[in-house]
Amino acid sequence: MDGVRGRLKMLGVALCAMAVSFFAEAQEPTGFRSIQRLTNSEVQLRLNSTSSYRINVSTNLTAWEPLVSAARQSTQYLDSGAVYRTNRYYNVVEVTATNFLAGDHIVTEDGEVIVRPVNHAGFVLRWKSMMIYNDPVGSSRYSTFPKADVILVSHSHTDHFDSGTISSVRATNGVIIAPQAVYSSLSAALRTATIVLTNGASTNINGVQIEAVPAYNGNHPRGTGNGYVVTIGGKRFYMAGDTGDVAEMRALQNIDVAFLCMNSFTMTTAAAASAARDFRPRILYPYHYSTPDNINNLKRLVGTEHGIEVRLRAWY
Repeated sequence: MDGVRGRLKMLGVALCAMAVSFFAEAQEPTGFRSIQRLTNSEVQLRLNSTSSYRINVSTNLTAWEPLVSAARQSTQYLDSGAVYRTNRYYNVVEVTATNFLAGDHIVTEDGEVIVRPVNHAGFVLRWKSMMIYNDPVGSSRYSTFPKADVILVSHSHTDHFDSGTISSVRATNGVIIAPQAVYSSLSAALRTATIVLTNGASTNINGVQIEAVPAYNGNHPRGTGNGYVVTIGGKRFYMAGDTGDVAEMRALQNIDVAFLCMNSFTMTTAAAASAARDFRPRILYPYHYSTPDNINNLKRLVGTEHGIEVRLRAWY
């Protein structure tokens, strides 16, 4: 290996017959410390990290795609997508960009979308220079992020909607997307920046298509709240909002990334898993859940036969 310095340097060997290997920059202090194929075929990566970094993935050592970016404090990553790949290779590079945002990378037909979970039902998406916030509550949680160009608000319950947070995180020309009940609770100044969408209505903001879809159950009357399907670079992201197990959700098509709620006010874990197995997103993020047991049980109930990668992230 000594003759390969200055290029990608192999740090380990393939794991059994699964051909899972890993690489790191030869002259960089950041690198992989260990790699382990787990009994469920997921891969646990552990890193030595002295700076922010990005992990890239490949199936042929030629074409690489970004998988995840993380701050130096994060020294391990569970690749749940490895279950669906017989060959999976990794490399890691340090990141020094001033506009760095840690999160999962979703490759689209027109650039990458970075997915960053924040708290409960709140998360941010970054596409190119556009920041999209979903149900932001708690200004301090977003203080290190760029301001929001688009803010999606699903409904008026206080764990999803806080006008003070919206005022704090919104960029000067930021647009708010909300149902009528939320619009009615906004200040006059914020109303001028708001587009009201009813179920089935849609709008386009700088190349991002946003469609409001029904989100309702016994705790959330139909028509008062929205789920959203957001299309970016040909990839479709579904934010469930607060919904029960409804036919409109099960009928969704071509969803690449889904965020599904699970607690006593929305869906049971079994209902969320069953719905996901019906509309089959490529990647599923459980959020808005009650206990960690919910998300582990969801992963088991979704299974692997439909190719749905369940990504468990720290929302609390």
